[in-house]
Amino acid sequence: MDDTAEALDEMVGLVVRHLTGREGLSMTALACMSRLQHEGPLRLTTLATAEAVSQPSMSQLVQRLERQGLVSRIADPEDGRASLVALTEPGRALLAERRAARHQRLADLLAVLPDEDAAALRLAMTVALPVVRRLVDAARHPSSAAAEA
Repeated sequence: MDDTAEALDEMVGLVVRHLTGREGLSMTALACMSRLQHEGPLRLTTLATAEAVSQPSMSQLVQRLERQGLVSRIADPEDGRASLVALTEPGRALLAERRAARHQRLADLLAVLPDEDAAALRLAMTVALPVVRRLVDAARHPSSAAAEA
């Protein structure tokens, strides 16, 4: 299993380094915005915990993203004293643009592969992606993963 972990770690590193555009926003900012897109508005403390950063650091990040118009603070409907951080439409548009650019970079890279390599990669992704999704789900929900085992 050590070889699998090492290979997966190398693959993730390669993808992050070579396919993720870095212009303008940090990986933490992008991860934060992506989480807001998928989970909806969150309290700052929840966001900080989920992204494994300190609350003061997350507060500074949210302030920067607010100044750029990518996130906003809205009233928490469950607690009028609290606020939630929400992704704005310009934030959604930026994530969509970055996703499209990443897909184009991938398409350009895949286009140069020999047919047999492209077929092998397609097969590998068909097998690996569902397994990786289950791994991530188990990491997010450890109690339900233990119950299934």
